Amino acid sequence: MEEPKMRHLEMIQEVISRMANNSFALKGWTVTLVAGIFTLSGEAIGTNFWFLFIPIIVFWGLDAFYLSKERSYRTLYKHVTGLNPNQIDFNMDTRAFSDLKNNKLWNCLISPTELLFYLPLSALSGVIIFIIT
Repeated sequence: MEEPKMRHLEMIQEVISRMANNSFALKGWTVTLVAGIFTLSGEAIGTNFWFLFIPIIVFWGLDAFYLSKERSYRTLYKHVTGLNPNQIDFNMDTRAFSDLKNNKLWNCLISPTELLFYLPLSALSGVIIFIIT
């Protein structure tokens, strides 16, 4: 493999790593924020429990967005690996790959990595709200 191709793949891999780190950070922030809301509100939640699900929904959407972008860059990575060295143009545009089924935002929202984190967190929050009220 020639040097330009390796550099291009390294550039794409750096973006993929950044997206994965953002996703991990969002999961940490979600747990921290939900736990903080429960801690600070205590029994004052009462009937206004609906606002506790707002951070979960917002962070779930953001996390799915980053997962969608990460998947698009992974597709770009696969595409670049198949190019001839003289075709390397260091293009980082993923719009051509964002319409693929696996890379769409909706499919990322319901992906196992998202569902296995956000659904149990939502269920646990619901159980805690039920116990408190």
